[in-house]
Amino acid sequence: MAAPSLASAQAPTRVRFTMDWAFQAPQSFGLVAREKGYFREAGLEVQIDRGQGSGGVPVALGGGSHNMGYADIAPTLRFLAEDPSRDVIAVAMLHDRSPLCIIARADGPIQTPKDMEGKRLAAPDFDAARQLFPAFARAAGIDMAKVNFISVQPPLREPMLVRGDVEALTGSVQTSSIALVGLGVPQERQKLFMYSDHGLDLYGGAILTTRRYLERNPETVRKMVAALMRGFRDQLADPAGALEALKRAEPLTDVALEMQRHNLMVQRMVLSDHVRRAGLSQVSAERLQGNLDLVKSLFNLPGRVMANQAYTPDFLPPADQLRLPGGLA
Repeated sequence: MAAPSLASAQAPTRVRFTMDWAFQAPQSFGLVAREKGYFREAGLEVQIDRGQGSGGVPVALGGGSHNMGYADIAPTLRFLAEDPSRDVIAVAMLHDRSPLCIIARADGPIQTPKDMEGKRLAAPDFDAARQLFPAFARAAGIDMAKVNFISVQPPLREPMLVRGDVEALTGSVQTSSIALVGLGVPQERQKLFMYSDHGLDLYGGAILTTRRYLERNPETVRKMVAALMRGFRDQLADPAGALEALKRAEPLTDVALEMQRHNLMVQRMVLSDHVRRAGLSQVSAERLQGNLDLVKSLFNLPGRVMANQAYTPDFLPPADQLRLPGGLA
């Protein structure tokens, strides 16, 4: 007689998780966690969906279509700063540095940030690097009034640079740089301007949820974060294995190209001196507050969002599970 209720009690908890983009190398950690059974071990049944951009993830979480997600933190900080009553919050930080960048041709007319004046830059209107370009311009001494942005759909951005229709583009390094490689422009022929190298000390990719979901499901969030961080560390330790999982999920994956994307992500976004010393997701409240205040001033937003409204470390696994795997530390 007790068997049906026992089976019901042990039924896995369902979680809807959204990535920021298509399944590529940066999103492989979630596929690794799923394939290796980390969710199942934790009593979770996780649906992982592709996204349409980092800016859409906090909207999806706030609207309730998904319970948790992965996205670059910059659009989320703007989302919060525009309306502090929104309850989206980061519960883990995968990337210690921002992927936002500007890319030009290495043999083109843009060799310094100041050279962007009078030039054409391609980007979608919702591109995070375009939205934060005024902060880059201010830090690099660029006259914004002299920069000409061309609004394009995401698939057209990199081809426009290849054809010479624009002199540069804004985007995320792991997306745009590797897209250019796929179009025949190897990394050594790209001129890269990382926002993180020009005074913008922004964080990067984060695991997100809402306070409402977190307060109602604290153990689910804790288990999800542990499983995802385990998948991320596995990806860092064995990128080839992670890309095999990616190819099983997306059979048309170009593994060689995705390995370049993985390596670029690790070198540019993950492996900071701070992470080598302290481990993953060791977020500085002071630094995060600076990110929030930058967004507030950039968009002339009212009020002030505090760092503890945007991030909590309370659901992270123990410190030994956040150390970089051997060979990277």
